[in-house]
Amino acid sequence: MNCYNCGCRLSEKDFCTSCGADVSVYKKIIHISNRFYNDGLEKANVRDLSGAITSLRQSLKFNKNNIKARNLLGLVYFEIGEVVAALSEWVISKNIRSSKNIADDYINAIQTNPARLDTINQTIKKYNQALAYCTQDSLDLAVIQLKKVLSLNSKFVRAHQLLALIYIHNEEWEKARKELLKCCNIDANNTSTLRYLKEIDHVSSVEEDKSKSTREKKKENDEVVRYQSGNETIIQPINTKEQSGFSSIFNIIIGAVIGLAVAWFLILPARISSAKANINQELKTVSEQSDVKTSTIADLQQQVDTLTASNAELTTQVSSYEGDNGTLQASNSLLKAADLYIADASDVTIIADVLATIDEEAMGDTASKEFKQLYDALMADVGPKVSESYYSTGYAAYKKSDYTTAITDLTKAFEFDNTNGEALYNLANAYNKNGDVTNAKKTYAQVIELFPDTERAKRAKDSIAQLNNE
Repeated sequence: MNCYNCGCRLSEKDFCTSCGADVSVYKKIIHISNRFYNDGLEKANVRDLSGAITSLRQSLKFNKNNIKARNLLGLVYFEIGEVVAALSEWVISKNIRSSKNIADDYINAIQTNPARLDTINQTIKKYNQALAYCTQDSLDLAVIQLKKVLSLNSKFVRAHQLLALIYIHNEEWEKARKELLKCCNIDANNTSTLRYLKEIDHVSSVEEDKSKSTREKKKENDEVVRYQSGNETIIQPINTKEQSGFSSIFNIIIGAVIGLAVAWFLILPARISSAKANINQELKTVSEQSDVKTSTIADLQQQVDTLTASNAELTTQVSSYEGDNGTLQASNSLLKAADLYIADASDVTIIADVLATIDEEAMGDTASKEFKQLYDALMADVGPKVSESYYSTGYAAYKKSDYTTAITDLTKAFEFDNTNGEALYNLANAYNKNGDVTNAKKTYAQVIELFPDTERAKRAKDSIAQLNNE
């Protein structure tokens, strides 16, 4: 165990022998995290994966850098079919410790196998489609999708549970029980699985009791004859000899029927075999035609997707050149500003208004080198003058307690000259006076960061402290 402060290996003492930091609480936290990890490992060994997930999450709450707990949590997620959650844990583990981490092997085993990645993607898509079918009350389609999901990933516990729920809804108790028993084989102590099984057992016992009661009542009715004589109900057993004679006649009839059926089925097999052969041939022909059509549809869909992507890319490129912040609009604005500068360099306010319409960040890499040079040259010459003009009007508005106008003009003053510390400091004061504490603190912090070791920075610190106290 290493010290959280200096990284030195800790001894049995409650302080770090290197830097002297108190590590007593830190040791307790690490021990608790390791205890939950050991508990999760024991539960995972007996396939109590739900309990293991709970313990490992608790371990990570106490120590998020517990690499062993995080890697084991990823393995448990992977075992119950939650591949995305597993990859998330392994990626976090790799970011915490980039070297000598077994999470690298787990990630590479999935990412270097395109077939497995495609299977994972298909599993997620089909499971989501099954959920959509359930919300649309198309349960038959949902069952088909879930069976496809489980054919791709037989350990996907949530898919087994959803399929079992559909079977329960359809009152197919045995099918539901089979799916839930598969869940138990994967995760022995999953609360949802056990709850569903308990519900099935309860319904099955109720139905069995009803069936038993019905059979007993039927047997009783078969064995006796009931009739009313005056105010009394007479129950008389059936004559067994008469029943026996009737049974003999009935058995003779059944024997004759069975004989005819045997003779008939000796002739039918050849006909059935011939019919099956014809049906199989027709199915083969239809299947081949369907495969050809499916291939054609897939090719056409791929072409449509490619053309759609190309169209979207071209539309984006055209939009970047046109529109309010496009390259074409920005070039026109820059040329207009340059023309105004050549005509009358002293009228800086109008030039600044034109330059303000150019969004340099929105243009990004589309702006040419010459564009940027001309823009920077105009800003370098016009900016300080415009900043001084806006500072004058903004400070005057601040003195008159017109804080809205002051905020607007002082913001522009700092935008055109980011060395104008007075503009930034008075902007923070204007926010403060206007009751906007959040922006006031943010702007005071900016003053401290950009203009350290100045009187303005000292006053900004005092203002922040006063705002925090309030």
